[in-house]
Amino acid sequence: MNFQMKEAIEVLERTPQTLEYFLSGLSNSWLQTNEGEGTWNVFEVIKHLIEGEKTNWIPRVEFLLVEGESRTFPPFDRFSHLNNQMEKSIEQSLHEFRIIRLQSIARLKHLVNPDLHLELTGSHPALGVVKLRELLSTWVVHDLTHIAQIVRVMALRYQMDVGPWKEYLSILKKVK
Repeated sequence: MNFQMKEAIEVLERTPQTLEYFLSGLSNSWLQTNEGEGTWNVFEVIKHLIEGEKTNWIPRVEFLLVEGESRTFPPFDRFSHLNNQMEKSIEQSLHEFRIIRLQSIARLKHLVNPDLHLELTGSHPALGVVKLRELLSTWVVHDLTHIAQIVRVMALRYQMDVGPWKEYLSILKKVK
């Protein structure tokens, strides 16, 4: 097993500042592009990350620590952020994400003793029995997945403009 809570927190702490630095001040054309119908643009990904901070990661950690496998996690609606039509600037959204993430990390450090809690189990509505270590690992990989998604969506915006160099740009190739 590779999971180390200290290392996980290193990534979780850096995600908001990475996204702030990368996305703040960009033109809307970079932020509104997506990969086609049913896919998310940069704004929507950030709203999804905020919603996860509010209703998924720490709430599930708390639930697992209290309930164990006796009750199933409440479901997380991965698409609920699409119903929120309140528009904020990218800077406002990134600031909100940073603040909520700082609170989440502080709560995580308070709740979880890595020497005692990582192998505790809970019950996921679709996956069945899961370990706290797996939930925390998923949180980190979820961040990395959405960072990769943001970069890929932005790169695809110029896919027709790179001409023959497309052959050398792996980010523009469909992964099977």
